Amino acid sequence: MTSPTISEIGELALIDELKKRFDRRSRDVTVGIGDDAAVLRPAAKHLLATTDMIVEGVHFDLRFVTAYQLGFKIISVNVSDIYAMGGIPRHALLNIAAPARTPAEFIHALMDGVGDALAHYRVVLVGGDLSSSKGDISLSATLIGSAGKFIRRRGARAGDRIYVTGMLGDSACGLYLLKRIKNTVPIYLRGAKWNIKSLWDKMWKELHIGSEQPELSWRTVEPLLRRHLLPEARNPVGIIGDATSMIDVSDGLLIDLTRLCDESGTGARIYEERIPVSAAMRKTAGVLGLDPLNLALTGGEDYELLFTGVGKKINKLTYIGDITRHG
Repeated sequence: MTSPTISEIGELALIDELKKRFDRRSRDVTVGIGDDAAVLRPAAKHLLATTDMIVEGVHFDLRFVTAYQLGFKIISVNVSDIYAMGGIPRHALLNIAAPARTPAEFIHALMDGVGDALAHYRVVLVGGDLSSSKGDISLSATLIGSAGKFIRRRGARAGDRIYVTGMLGDSACGLYLLKRIKNTVPIYLRGAKWNIKSLWDKMWKELHIGSEQPELSWRTVEPLLRRHLLPEARNPVGIIGDATSMIDVSDGLLIDLTRLCDESGTGARIYEERIPVSAAMRKTAGVLGLDPLNLALTGGEDYELLFTGVGKKINKLTYIGDITRHG
């Protein structure tokens, strides 16, 4: 039995279903989903707001990503921007544009991913919009957060150290894997389908029948695929008091560090041997014929935090370089 399309269900009925699913209140939400606008009552000293859009054919390919994973990711990438300012995400607005022929089960799976992300980050959905499109699917989210002390890209000074919160290049390597197997991988925030290991082994073997290429086990590739498909934003708790500037690594270490330096009017010196690369990424890159260091430096969508600070190593995070005078 085929799933009804969103045109057959009707926009108003679908919106009513979404309202019931996400009708959760918090102390700082006076009016949530259902009126012309949400009414919020923030107690924070500073409000933070960010928005991001992902478009089919530009930012994602449905041959490689599931609806659930898209839903999780659209929230997570916006949370990462709030975290990069030293803030706490509070409220979300979500906009969806999809062709009328889109199966309703796609929207339901998308909302499952959104719901898991909202619960994971303790964010409340307070509104949004649903529209029909003539072509590709587009998603956008707006996140509103709060901060006592906020941190900008501008603030680094010569002599500051440069730190990063985790491994780099895992997401880019995961994307290369997806393009190689030409298939989606059904992983979720909490685990995967019960037969995922055998499914992966089957896909990998079918792709490399008669090849002498080394086998890549599920245990090796799972963290790389997860980092790309279900990126979890890095909470800056423990960093805020020490950071002089900060940015999230969304477009690659070199590009995002350049942005931070441009805003701060500084230069930077990076030490190649200090760039954090996971063993799983190093092994997988070798099998795929890729340079792990290049992935770590230029691969995007890691959503780690890149920040500067004064003095000793901070919270056992990775010290990768130093801020220098401009030029």
